[in-house]
Amino acid sequence: MRALVTAAIVAGLLGWGPAVASAQPKAADACVTADKRLGELSGLVSDGKRWYAVNDGGTKSTVYVLTKDCKVEKVINGPTDPFDVEDLARSADGTFWLADTGDNDKKRETVALISLTADGKTKIHRLTYPDGAHDTEALVLDRSGTPYLLTKNPFGRADIYRPTAAIASPGPTKLEKVGTVQLTSTDTQGGPVNPAIGSVVVTGAASNQDGTVVALRTYTDAYLYPVRDGDLLGAFKATPVRVPLPNEKQGEAIALEPDGTLVSASEGVGQPVRTVTGAAALVAPKPDSAGGSQSSGQAAAASGSGDSGLSTLPAIGFTVVAVGGILLYMHRRSAKRR
Repeated sequence: MRALVTAAIVAGLLGWGPAVASAQPKAADACVTADKRLGELSGLVSDGKRWYAVNDGGTKSTVYVLTKDCKVEKVINGPTDPFDVEDLARSADGTFWLADTGDNDKKRETVALISLTADGKTKIHRLTYPDGAHDTEALVLDRSGTPYLLTKNPFGRADIYRPTAAIASPGPTKLEKVGTVQLTSTDTQGGPVNPAIGSVVVTGAASNQDGTVVALRTYTDAYLYPVRDGDLLGAFKATPVRVPLPNEKQGEAIALEPDGTLVSASEGVGQPVRTVTGAAALVAPKPDSAGGSQSSGQAAAASGSGDSGLSTLPAIGFTVVAVGGILLYMHRRSAKRR
């Protein structure tokens, strides 16, 4: 515990994390998830007409098909019994990919991606980390369909992993660490833990239909990155645009619709599904004065309007208090797992 607190203080003093441009659009409530089957909504994708959702955990490979008034229109069930599903992606051929990667206690020897077709057929693809177990709640596919996993870390350092070869069923296929994303605390309120921690843990990811924008989310904010020439990994080196998602009970789901709308959802029955119209356009390349191009996020940072979140000293105090809270929270969540 002492080591965790010390690390948190050092992180606050050094101000780790890239400059971030805050966005102006605000999230608007689209509807409320009244269906009790959606009580632990954790992953989301959209085809523009429907939303497709998965719950945290589960005993079947299940995707709920939702209309845009949050009603369950259909349920797609596959026979594979997962350990702890945390996110959802969809490949160009319509296959759903369930990220069975949750590991609060960091004890799993393998994690898995479960493919689920529209007619309920599943395959499990086991994966192994090169450096021990990780708790991972975010999955995103690049333009070619390669999966990337981003770990959940209370100090905002999300490590990025991808398979070293085409994933096999049942596997396992080895993963390799290919990068990191460092986030800093914000003052956006919400989530199940102190925002000093909740605003930096990555709880979900998404990409848009043409693979030009990738989004990460925490319990309180979304971060949008421009993807150039299909280089998803390179996108995380760019300056992101931050879109606050305040007052979500436990925000873990995020999607990008074909028209660029960002969709956000939280665990808990009675929680709203929210939309941010035109979010993807916030990082669309724009010409600069020299005739080149830069993302809108980079332009904002260059003009001095970047927003890196909380000031250093308050962040230290919040972090010291919050570490114990998030560890207790993770412990309680782990009790629900098999």
